[in-house]
Amino acid sequence: MPKAVLTTKVDPSYDDLPEERYHFPRTYLNAARAALGDWIVYYEPRRTSAHLSSSGGRQSYFATARIVRVDADPRRADHYYAYVEDYLEFDRPVPFREDGLFYESRLRKEDGSVNKGMFGRSVRLLPDGEYSMILSAGFETDTAERTRFGIREGVHADPGGLELTDRPIIERLSRRPFRDRVFAAGIKRAYDNACAISGLRIINGRGRAEAQAAHIRPVHADGPDSLRNGVALSSTFHWMFDRGLISIDDDYSLLFKRNAVPGNVLSLVNPDGQLRLPEQEIYRPHQRFLEYHREHVFKG
Repeated sequence: MPKAVLTTKVDPSYDDLPEERYHFPRTYLNAARAALGDWIVYYEPRRTSAHLSSSGGRQSYFATARIVRVDADPRRADHYYAYVEDYLEFDRPVPFREDGLFYESRLRKEDGSVNKGMFGRSVRLLPDGEYSMILSAGFETDTAERTRFGIREGVHADPGGLELTDRPIIERLSRRPFRDRVFAAGIKRAYDNACAISGLRIINGRGRAEAQAAHIRPVHADGPDSLRNGVALSSTFHWMFDRGLISIDDDYSLLFKRNAVPGNVLSLVNPDGQLRLPEQEIYRPHQRFLEYHREHVFKG
């Protein structure tokens, strides 16, 4: 069963929410069905929206997930949804071309230039070995370093040969310890190791940040391990957030349960009453997850 690459923009013209679903026209139905039940990687192109003049996209693979269902779009003829589970963002975005290597061999022409026709396909099937290479490059491990820098020119001659090397990473994709490590590292990096509610950035004597990674929509409620479903909080604010004493509005203003947060704790809150946000917009909390927290967790 082949894996696949799904292309989605920062501001998609389709009804994409990569953590949950991918929206596509009939053109790609056979490819999506071929990858059903298997893993995919998401790719962000140079264009950030449908406007031809848009630019600034990372041109990188940025996450993996598993397709669990493909359904017809009930509102738009000849369009479909691929629903995913086990979404997980990489430790680092992986450029489609790195150190002379094309991770997708079909994107490279014989003369070494980019195959723009193939690149224009929003859904592309992906051999297991090439998926393994992208995965290893995306998660910063010793295996990733050996794989990325062991091949520097052209296209990998035998991608299938790397499958056993990278299999331990593939096997851990659905396991909580691995996912928690990746999610926590990504959230702390996005928020520069600072609590988003207080702005405090405390590093202990061993160089570890006091800030913790909090899910907005909890894992037990099918909350994805997406950086857009997370926020960095100190242990006290994390405890209060998980218990619904604090929440976040769509404009990122902070909400507090009346008479439930002690004054000495409130004195630590950012003076403007706003959540401190990551510099990169793509990592800021998504309104869908904030809405869930307000409706199902917050007690205000």
